[in-house]
Order: sequence, then structure tokens, then C-alpha cells
Amino acid sequence: MYPYLNFGSIHLGTFGLLLWLAAVAGTFVLHKNFDRNSVDADALNVVALVVVAGIVGAKVWHELQNIPELKYALHYIGRPGWHHPLDVVVRFLGWFRDGFAWFGGMVAGVALLMLLGHDAHFKGPDWKSIEEPGTPGARVGAIRMLDLAAPAAAVGYGVGRIGCLLAGDGDYGINTTLPWGVHMAKNALVPPNPPTALVQPTPIYELLFSLVVFWIIWQLGKSAKPVGWLTGLYLVLSGIGRFLVEFVRINPKIYFHGTMSNAQVAALASIIVGLAVLGLAQARHVQWTPGLAPAHRT
Repeated sequence: MYPYLNFGSIHLGTFGLLLWLAAVAGTFVLHKNFDRNSVDADALNVVALVVVAGIVGAKVWHELQNIPELKYALHYIGRPGWHHPLDVVVRFLGWFRDGFAWFGGMVAGVALLMLLGHDAHFKGPDWKSIEEPGTPGARVGAIRMLDLAAPAAAVGYGVGRIGCLLAGDGDYGINTTLPWGVHMAKNALVPPNPPTALVQPTPIYELLFSLVVFWIIWQLGKSAKPVGWLTGLYLVLSGIGRFLVEFVRINPKIYFHGTMSNAQVAALASIIVGLAVLGLAQARHVQWTPGLAPAHRT
């Protein structure tokens, strides 16, 4: 567990660094997907906006799960009073540093992606560059943007999870005797029990599963699929991964007589919604890329 990289008086949080790396990886994948589908949009701008929305959404979702604790935190943040704004800002940043729920981040990110997709266009016949787009092509649309972002989301999620492991924020696994078990530091957000126990490195499982999901969706995206089909597949696969990993994570099981965690319920919802989206996409069978033959996509 390395929550900070220390360089003299400079302390860099590894969670933030891995979040940045996740955004870089997601931007690279999304840029490649824009290129192969002739989309006239800036992947860096899209990812930057979605990351901000995802962080805010993840924090809000996490805090709303425990209203009394949220009220206490807000009271603590505002205690210095507005005559001491710097103290309030420092307390706010300290509070905002920890506690994020992946499902809230996904909801916020999806909503913003759909808005951005509404404004994006495919490249027109006289397109030269982003600076010289010429005549705009057909509108990408909200659901097509989700399809485009699915492989990037898989990569970004997996890389970001390693930041959670390094920071020791409590999303590691149960005690284990497996040879790849890891030690968590005694000052972890949720200390292991006992402190010297080996635990399962569940974020690494999630990284590996996410890379598999990325590869599947990327390969399937090479051929024309109905609009929304890849989005539905991503929701199903990512939900399955999160549902399974929760069995070996330390998250409290609070639903269905103590057999399922909050994240598992959200994962089941993701799977159900994904199956519905897959079925609807297959039934409607809307052409994915207007005016672009499947043979042109590599």
C-alpha cells in the first residue's frame, strides 16, 4: 500500500495519479475509436468532462448512502465559519479525498456522455481536421456515443481500481492464504483484521476482468452492430464482473438477509438494464454508422 509518493516536502497521492492514468488510457482508446468510426470529436475534451462528472457523481452517491454521516461531515467542514474560508476549503478537500461509489460515477458519466453525443457529428465529406471540419456529417447521437465509449470505460475503470488498492481505501478482499495475497498497511482507511493478515487483491482481479471486457467489445466493434448493442454488452459484462468480485471483497453484505452488498445490487441492476438494452437494440436494429460501410471499419 503506497497512498503517497513522497518527494521531499511534496506528497503525491497515488489514487489521484492512477485516476489521471486511467483518464489517459481511456482518452487513447476513445481517440482510436473516434478515428476508426470517422467521428469528428475531441476525445480529450470528452474524457476530461466525463471524469469530472464521474468524480462528482461517485462522491454524491457514496455520501447519500449515509445521510447522518453526511450531515456531520458538512457541519465539520463549515465549523470554522465563512470568515475563515481557507480552513473551510482545506476541510472540504480533506473530506472530498475519500469515499467514492463506482455506480454513482457511472450514472453521472453516462448522462454526460449522452449529452455530448447529442452535439457530436460524424466527419463530413470535406472534413480535413478538427480545426477545419467542413460540412458536418450526421449527428452521432446519445446512444452511439455510449457505444463508442464502452471500451474506453472498461480500460479506465480497471486502471483506476489499482489506485484504490495503492491508496488502501478499503476495497480490498477478504483474508486469504493464496500465494498472491497482499498486506495492507495498518493506516488503511479500513484496516485489515488482524493487521498482519494477507488479503485478496480484488482491484487486480477487476483490472484483469476489465481488460478482457475491453478486448471483447473492441473486437466486436470492428463489425457493424445495432445502435446500443455494445452499450448493452458493456453493462452486462461489467455488471457480472462487479457482482462476482464482491463475493471476495470486504464490503458489508446488507441486503437479502446479509447475502449481498450494495454494489452487488447495483451490479444486478446493470446486468438487467444491459440485457434490456441488448434486446431493444437487436429488435430495432438501427444502423450504427450512417453512410459508412462496415468494410471501412478496422
